[in-house]
Amino acid sequence: MVELTTEISTKEAIEELKTQIKRLNTQAGQMKMDLHDLAEGLPTDFEKLPEEAAKTYEVYKQLDALKKQLKDWEKKIK
Repeated sequence: MVELTTEISTKEAIEELKTQIKRLNTQAGQMKMDLHDLAEGLPTDFEKLPEEAAKTYEVYKQLDALKKQLKDWEKKIK
């Protein structure tokens, strides 16, 4: 899990946050495809659906929070 940080926004911190977002975005995309594949195979493995959907939701929630933090930091540094 990626955690939000409250450190002072520096150019280095912003670049690190961008790297975290890029990695999480890749993970989120893979999870989205896995969830799609699971949904296409329904009703097979339907019992996996709630857990996979919850995991995918959490990753996208984290991604959204990090993107908001990035925007905030970029505003402060300008």
